[in-house]
Amino acid sequence: MKKDIILSGVGGQGILSIATIIGDAAVRAGLNLKQAEVHGMSQRGGEVESGLRLSDSEIYSDMVPLGSADIILSMEPMEALRYLPFLHEGGYVITSSSPFRNIGNYPEEAVEKALASLNHVITVDLDRISQENSMPKSANVILLGAAAGVIGILTPEQLRESIRNVFARKGEHIVDMNLKAFEIGQGYGR
Repeated sequence: MKKDIILSGVGGQGILSIATIIGDAAVRAGLNLKQAEVHGMSQRGGEVESGLRLSDSEIYSDMVPLGSADIILSMEPMEALRYLPFLHEGGYVITSSSPFRNIGNYPEEAVEKALASLNHVITVDLDRISQENSMPKSANVILLGAAAGVIGILTPEQLRESIRNVFARKGEHIVDMNLKAFEIGQGYGR
């Protein structure tokens, strides 16, 4: 089994933390893992992208080929659209519906229309959900929870264990908050 995942967003949204959690879970599960990252001008609201390739057999390249991604997991809806050429026909887009307006003429209506036209899309209002639950710094883990049922090659329990592992050094409160965020996200992904 193989999964190609593209994670995208804007600097500071936690894309690389999601990549760390998925990567940790893959390694713990004995899967092969290749990862490629693009760090844009993150301090200026620039693009951040990470390609993850997970497989139970050998992986020869860390680059996700055009038309082969199983999942685009995006913290920013316009950034999700940027990577559509990488998505295969039956692939899923799981994205925040909350735009990060770092340009004056953000095309919000066009982005919403483009996402609504996709066959397999899960949109989550991360701004609202993270605010309502007093966990704005865990919005990325809410999104990961929404994707947990689609990832397939890793179980939700394996992802939970990696959340515990990745955030352990930050203390039990942070671990518990991120586990709660993951569970909240799972509710939106079903």
